[in-house]
Amino acid sequence: MAKKVDVNAKWDACLDLTLRRFVYSSLAGAFGGLLFFRSPVTRWASIAFATGVGVGSAYTECSHIFDGSPTQSSPKDGED
Repeated sequence: MAKKVDVNAKWDACLDLTLRRFVYSSLAGAFGGLLFFRSPVTRWASIAFATGVGVGSAYTECSHIFDGSPTQSSPKDGED
């Protein structure tokens, strides 16, 4: 039963992380678009890019939460 609670906590953490990074990165992209660009198309593009960065970073963090951090492999023979 404790393992199921652990999975639920992981899902809660990932959903919270994804939602926060989605909102914060979208707001940062909107602010940057308003500050740096005049055309509405480039403003929307900056919002889309920033949102993609936020969701991508959340995806990476969630994969570390579920799978654990990857172990460092030992160097192969002959490599320094």
